[in-house]
Amino acid sequence: MAMSKLAQKAVAAITRLQPDPSEGYLAQRKAEDAAGKLTVASPRCRIDNLSVTADDGYEIPCRVFTPLDVDFSLRTGLKVTDDYRGTILFFHGGGWANGDVDFYSDACMRTALKLERRVVAVEYRRSPEFKFPRPLMDCYNVACALFAKQLLPDVRVPRIVLMGDSAGGNLAAGVACLARDRGDFRPNNMVLLYPLTYSDHSPATIFDSVRENGEGFILTREAIVDYTDMYINGPEDLENPLLAPLLTPDLGNLPRTLVITAEYDPLRDEGEAFAARLEADGTEVECVRIRDAVHGYYLYPSVLSFVRDTYDLLEEFLNTASPEHGGKGPFGQAAAGSGAAAAAGAAGSNASGAAGAGEAPGASGVSGEPGKGAAEAAGRGPKHAAAFKGADSAADEVPESPLSALLKPVAESLGLGGAFSQEGRKRWIKLLGTDSTM
Repeated sequence: MAMSKLAQKAVAAITRLQPDPSEGYLAQRKAEDAAGKLTVASPRCRIDNLSVTADDGYEIPCRVFTPLDVDFSLRTGLKVTDDYRGTILFFHGGGWANGDVDFYSDACMRTALKLERRVVAVEYRRSPEFKFPRPLMDCYNVACALFAKQLLPDVRVPRIVLMGDSAGGNLAAGVACLARDRGDFRPNNMVLLYPLTYSDHSPATIFDSVRENGEGFILTREAIVDYTDMYINGPEDLENPLLAPLLTPDLGNLPRTLVITAEYDPLRDEGEAFAARLEADGTEVECVRIRDAVHGYYLYPSVLSFVRDTYDLLEEFLNTASPEHGGKGPFGQAAAGSGAAAAAGAAGSNASGAAGAGEAPGASGVSGEPGKGAAEAAGRGPKHAAAFKGADSAADEVPESPLSALLKPVAESLGLGGAFSQEGRKRWIKLLGTDSTM
């Protein structure tokens, strides 16, 4: 069932009120600061402020939300004890320039209480004052300290979950890739909420959701481009897999992952493509698209059905982890409380997809073609779209960009066809909402 016309008009009106990120990010920070001050602490959640020393000596603030079991009896009086089964390391969204721990405090408290997990929220430094990869490295420094038991000595390392929304999902994926490549620690589980995974949000991008949902649905295509431009040092960063995880040559041996996308989000398709690449490269993954939801909905009141559905999904994903990772196992059952979920069988990964994904050129798998600008090499033009989609026979004459080289064999191996078409995605994406058809 499509979003009602009345709801679309309301969402479009809200979208028009938002300032241009490149000019209004400071004003938005002030508004978010004011909103954050209105957060009411829960007596069932203890809040502690800690810090981690970054590699450049900066003290990175962190806020820890610990769910509590509060018990009172006439005989023993009031008894308060910690009540959690694992720890979530959370990276907030906001386009790397907005959002902060204060603004996300209500969502973090709600997450801690509903999921019975301690939440560690990272106050990483933001753009444009701090460019890529500084925000990512702040997150990585905190992750290193948490996994080394320096931040929280009592943490059960196997039960640490990486989690982020939007730009925070981008950072979580980057942290997971860095951890795998450097060998500093090994996360077992990761949750990505409507993550940014790619660097091309031009009208010529291969992902239809950027064009379909790029105007009038809260987050606009132009805003994504502005936020990215504020984050990068120059066009060469657009080719870096740590900024665009979808360009990572090999996505195998990463944490078991839950990817959640929103139906009316311009980032929807790239999040789902990232899940497809994880699947093809042998990483255990589940991908769910939330019906009628827009970008950023995780911050909305939990009375809304799609927010409740998301918590059901998160609870199911964490509870079906192996027991030593804080769950009950096994993984892959239907989401609890999601009566309208329509699950299409997940396509199995195979060697051809994984091998094809590993054949991208260059040390990072994203080196550009000689004589071409970085933006074109990163696939930001029409030639890139034609090469990937295979729209006609002439496409064979167009040199493949790094992304098309990574995605085409994955699409073929998973039987998705084309550019991760709607029909192809029916085979493996679970849908939550009032309508089980895509």
